[in-house]
Amino acid sequence: MKFSSSVFILFFLFIAKVQSQNYELGKVTIAELEEKAHPKDSSAPAAILFKKGRTVFNYVVGKGFIVNNVYEFRIKIYKPEGLSWANQKVSYYAGYENLNDDSVNFSNAVTYNLEKGSIVKTKLNSEGSFKNKINKYWNQATITLPNVKAGSVIEFKYVLKSENVVRLPDFEIQYDVPVNFFEYKTEIPEFFIYKTLFVGKLKIESKADVVQSGQVYFNGYKQINAAFTASNIPALKEEKFVDNIENYRGAIRNELERKRFPDEPVVNYTTTWEEVAKNIYKSESFGKELKEKDYFAEDLKTILHTTENHQEKLDAIFKFVQNKMNWNKEKGYLTDKGVKKAYLAQTGNTAEINFILISMLKSAGIAANPVLVSTVENGVPVFPNRTDFNYVIGSAEIDGKKILLDASNKFTTPGILPLNLLNWKGRLIKEDGSSEEIEMIPSVPSKEIFTVIAEINPENKKMEGNVKVRKTDYSALLFREKNTGTNEESYVEKLENDLNKIEINGYSIENKKDNFSKSTLESFDFTSYNSYDVIGEKIYIKPILFYTDTTNPFKQEQRQLPVYFGYPVHQIYNVFYDVPQGYTVESLPKPIKISTENNGTSYIMNMDAEENRVQIKVGIQINSPIFTAEEYDMLKEFFQKIIASQNEKIVLKRI
Repeated sequence: MKFSSSVFILFFLFIAKVQSQNYELGKVTIAELEEKAHPKDSSAPAAILFKKGRTVFNYVVGKGFIVNNVYEFRIKIYKPEGLSWANQKVSYYAGYENLNDDSVNFSNAVTYNLEKGSIVKTKLNSEGSFKNKINKYWNQATITLPNVKAGSVIEFKYVLKSENVVRLPDFEIQYDVPVNFFEYKTEIPEFFIYKTLFVGKLKIESKADVVQSGQVYFNGYKQINAAFTASNIPALKEEKFVDNIENYRGAIRNELERKRFPDEPVVNYTTTWEEVAKNIYKSESFGKELKEKDYFAEDLKTILHTTENHQEKLDAIFKFVQNKMNWNKEKGYLTDKGVKKAYLAQTGNTAEINFILISMLKSAGIAANPVLVSTVENGVPVFPNRTDFNYVIGSAEIDGKKILLDASNKFTTPGILPLNLLNWKGRLIKEDGSSEEIEMIPSVPSKEIFTVIAEINPENKKMEGNVKVRKTDYSALLFREKNTGTNEESYVEKLENDLNKIEINGYSIENKKDNFSKSTLESFDFTSYNSYDVIGEKIYIKPILFYTDTTNPFKQEQRQLPVYFGYPVHQIYNVFYDVPQGYTVESLPKPIKISTENNGTSYIMNMDAEENRVQIKVGIQINSPIFTAEEYDMLKEFFQKIIASQNEKIVLKRI
C-alpha cells in the first residue's frame, strides 16, 4: 500500500505541474508572478515562458495565397537588466517589385504585476505602438509595454502578413534568455513544397499530417499540417571569438523548393546552385550590367599603356578602380543606379564597383567572373537560394590560379579581401549559367613577426632596446583598418600601456597608408623598468618580455559556439639580448613543442645562450581558423600551456 500511495502522489503532482503550464494568452498565474529567478538559469534577467507560432495560407480571390504568421509570447522579467524586453520591434519587408508590402499588427499586449496578492493588468494604449521606415526595403513595427518592472509578466501577439511565399519568416526558438516552451505549427497547401531546416543543436520534436483543407479553392485541396515543439531551451550567450552568433541560434527555416498547381507547369525555385546562378545572371541588374563596356574604354587604354603581362594589368586595373570609386556603404549583388552612372559619379554599391572591375579585366583579356558572397554579419547560406547572399566580388584567373578581388574597400589588395568576407563559401557564376564553389577562408597564414633587441642594465633595473613588428596579408589589413584614422600619439600611448608600461621613442611605421601589397613595418626604441626582476644576486626574465601572455583568452568552463579566429595566423617572436657584465646564465627554460589534434594549432619555444648572448625564438601557429565547440577544452588547455611556458624565467646570476 505504501508503494501505491507514492505512485498516486507522483501522478497528481505531475497532473498539477502540467495544468500549471498554461500556454494561452490572458491566463497568467500568481506562481509565475511570484517567481524570483529562473529555476534552471539563476543569472537570466528574463525568460520566455512560452512562444507559440502558426503559419497559415489563406486564399484571396484576385491575389492568390497570402501567408499569415501569428506569434504569441509570454515573458517573465526577473531583473532590471531584463526590462528591455518591454520594447518589442518587428521588421517587415517593403521593397517588393510585384507584391504588396508585408504588414505587422500587434495585439493582446498586456503587463501583469502582483500587487497585495492580486494580479493587476495594464493594457497597451495607442501611445506605446508605432511604425517607422528603416530604409527603402524595410519597415518596423514597435511597441513599448507599460508599467514593466522586475517581477512583471508581459504578453503580446502579432501577425505578420505577406504575399511572399518563397521564403517564410524564420521561426526563432533560442534567445539570449531561456525559453521554457515553444510550439510552431504550419498549415501548408499541397501546391507548395518547402525545405525545412533546423538551425542549431537543439532537440526538436516534430510531426506532420496530410489533411483536407477547409478553404474554397480548386474544389478543395489537401494540406500538410506540421507541428514542432521543444522545452527548456537554454539561453544563447555571447562568447569571444565568434563569427556571427546568428549562425548558431536555434531556429526553424522554410524556403520554397517547388510550386505545383493543377493544370500548370511545375516551377522549381531552389533545387540546385546552378539554377540559382542562372536566375541571378538573368537579372538586368546583374548580367546586363556586366556587359556594359564602352564607358571606360579611354581610361583602360591609358591604364594598359605601360603594362606588359596579365599580372601587371590586373594590379594596375585594380588600383585604378579602387582609387577612382568610392563605396556608398550599400551592400548587395545587384546594381542600384547602374555601372555607367556609378562610374561617372565615382561612387556606387559593392556590385557596381566590382562589376566595373570585372568588366575592365575582361576587356584587358583577363578571365574574370563575379562571386556571390554572404558576409559574416549576414550569416551562412545553408541551402541553394538567392536570398542569403548580400555581396558580390570579382575573381580573376591567371595561369590557372584564381585571385579574389574587392575594389570597394580602400585597404584590400588582389587576393586579400575585407575581413567580413572570410565566411564559409562563395559561389562563382559564369555567363553560361555554370557555377562553382569558392573557398572564402584563406589557407595561407598571415604572419606577425616581432623582433626585439634589448640591453639589460641591472644597476638601475632598466632595459633598453629596439622593436620591429612586421605584419603580412590579413594581419596587415586588420592593422590598417583599425589604425589608419588613429592619431599616432594616441596609438603610441595605447601601445605603451599594452606593453606593460614601457616608454616608446622614435616610433615609425611603413606601408600603413600606401603600398598595401607590402607588409606593414613598425619600429621603435623602448625603455622599460619592469621587464625583469632582480632578487638578491639573480636576475629573472620572462623570455619574450612584455609580449608575454598572462591570461587565457578562454576562461569559461563550457563553450556553446565554435571558436572563430577569422584566418590562419603565425606569430613569431625573436628576442636577443646580451648577458650584462658580471653575470652569467644559470638556467634557461627547457625547449617545448605543443600541438593539438590535426595540427590545428602549434607552439614552440627554443632558446640558446652562447658567449653571453641569449637568443629566444617563440612561434605560435593558428593553422585552422575555426574550431568546433567540442574542441574548446583542447584549445583552452593549449593556451594554458602557452601561458605556463612563456612565464617560465631565464635566470642570470652574478659571477
